[in-house]
Amino acid sequence: MSLKSLLLLLIGAAIVIFVGLNWVAMTTPTNLTLGFADVHAPLGLVLLGLMALLSVVFVALIAYTQGTVLMETRRHAKELSAQRELADKAEASRFTDLRAHLDKEITRLSDVIGTHTRETLARVDRAEMGLRDRPVDAEITRLAQAVETHNRDLHSRVDRLEMGLREGLAGYVPAPATVRPAVTAALPPTGARGGAGC
Repeated sequence: MSLKSLLLLLIGAAIVIFVGLNWVAMTTPTNLTLGFADVHAPLGLVLLGLMALLSVVFVALIAYTQGTVLMETRRHAKELSAQRELADKAEASRFTDLRAHLDKEITRLSDVIGTHTRETLARVDRAEMGLRDRPVDAEITRLAQAVETHNRDLHSRVDRLEMGLREGLAGYVPAPATVRPAVTAALPPTGARGGAGC
């Protein structure tokens, strides 16, 4: 039992004891004026009835206030739930867009790496074919070894680039949907890379 309920119970018990002890005085009739008429009734019982009526009105007012607050709370809870659902849908849409963008960028980068690898291998094959057609001497052997070293270096660079892309995308922090990364500006043209390698 809460402290408020205990206090109200004690006040009610005190009033009942007071009325019981003064019952004769409470039921003694007296002349009462209502302003427009006179009434012969017991003053104590009239006051006791008015107090009971006031208590009923007070309890009804408290119940109405609590009901209104409860209805407002439920309405706010429904509005918050609707807003949360809208926010979740918007967030899911942003994640879907970001995933599609990342998939497209990864596919494009894989195509670029594959193109560079094919071009490098084709150039190495052409160089090997050209070396086979020439007479073998010390200079040609040195050039073949240089091409082979260059080929290994290119393969290791491509492997490191692929590993770096995998590691970079593993810890990738998504950019907001309004920001588009300028990946194409960071990569040099294909001809420029191929020309610098040879």
